[in-house]
Formats: sequence, C-alpha cells, structure tokens
Amino acid sequence: MYHIGFGREDLGSQMPAMALLSGDPDRARLIAQTYLQDVVGLSENRGLNSYLGKLPNGRVVLSATTGMGAPSLSIVVNELVQVGIRQMIRVGTCGSIQAEVPAGSIVISRAALCRQGAANDIAPVEYPASADPFLTVALIQAARELNIEHYAGITASVDTFYEGQERTDSANPHLLRRLQGITEEYRRLNILNYEMECGTLFKMAGVYNFAAGCVCGVVAQRVGGEQIVLELKDNAVENAIKVAVRAAECF
Repeated sequence: MYHIGFGREDLGSQMPAMALLSGDPDRARLIAQTYLQDVVGLSENRGLNSYLGKLPNGRVVLSATTGMGAPSLSIVVNELVQVGIRQMIRVGTCGSIQAEVPAGSIVISRAALCRQGAANDIAPVEYPASADPFLTVALIQAARELNIEHYAGITASVDTFYEGQERTDSANPHLLRRLQGITEEYRRLNILNYEMECGTLFKMAGVYNFAAGCVCGVVAQRVGGEQIVLELKDNAVENAIKVAVRAAECF
C-alpha cells in the first residue's frame, strides 16, 4: 500500500483482523513495545509507523499510526481495510466539555457528532457516525474490569484543534461567528468531549463494513480552561491503551 508502506503479504500466515489506531507515532510504538509480544516493525513510511505483534492471549494485532486529523486517518483506514483489517479501535486523546468528566479519566465514544470534511467524501452529512455496539460494550467492560474511571457517550469530532474546538488562546483569537458559543451548545446536547478523528472512522466503518470503536484519554478539562493538563496526560493515555488492549483480547 502506497501510504502505510506494507501489504497483505507482509502480515504473515496469522492474518490480523484487529488494528489499534493512534494518531501519534510514538503512541503506536509504545503500544507495540509495551503491550505486544513478538513485535515486527512493518513500516515507518511517512511517519505512519505500523507494528505487528501478539496480545498476551496470543491474538495477532496491528498497532498503527493514522496521523493527526480525519483526512490522514481516512487514507490509513482505507488501506488497512484493503489489507484485510476488519476491526479497529482508535486510542487517542481528547478534551472534556462536561464538568463531571475530569482530566485523567477516559471517554469511550458510542457515536459522534461529525463535523469533518473528510467524512463528507465518504458518506452524506446525515449518515450516522456510530461505533460498533459490541466493540463499544467490550471497551466499557474492559474499563470496568480494570477499575478505570470512564465515561461513555457522544463525542464532537471536528477538523481543527484550535478554531473548531472554540479555543481562543491561539494565533487566531477571532473565531467565526458560527463557532462562538458552540462548546456550550454541545454541552447542552450532552456531548462529552472534543477529538478529531472518530467521526470519520465511524462513518467509514459503516460504509466499508468493519467494526470500529474509540477510547480517548482526557487530557484537558475545557469547563475550567483550555490548557492540556500535562501531569495527568500520561496516566490518561496509559489507561486508554490498557482498555483498548483488554477489549481487543476479548472481542
């Protein structure tokens, strides 16, 4: 495959059905080196690091980088489906917009409000962006078994980190009128968090016919401010990874 840098023939005789997707190549590497066994590096083409390895129960999985944002993710996911992947869990980070969802916890997305241009090339705006219900239940059950603070609900999946998430503490403090107050509007719609990929992933899952889920570590509490809480980031990411790995073993 042109972008991910490997093909079906590189996956060996035990074809993996599951991929753990990380926007950050360092997170993909961390998952492979810390949580998988018998790891083989498949490619680091274009910074899209991909690794093949086994879960503790022997199941073969991929740990793959999607890059930041939905357009990059859409390329990687399309090519992963072409090489035979049929289950994908996004393992990411997010910002909470609800007071009861603190930094350091995790959010499991059961559906997304999808405000992403890439998704509009996959399916109409009205097409539902929903996670696979069985994979979502597996993620929730994993969080319960691991005693990790978790919240399940609807995610706002948007294209930009600053303007699209109503951040004014950036190079552009002048938001478009349609974005001013949007976080409070989403809060009243019981949306839990912002992130930048799962809406497109979920729509692709519906159109391409694969199972998709999403678990994100909460690294910012947007009710109190815009800043990422660095001292809680590593723990939140670690918890999201643990939940994804456990769910991948059981699904």
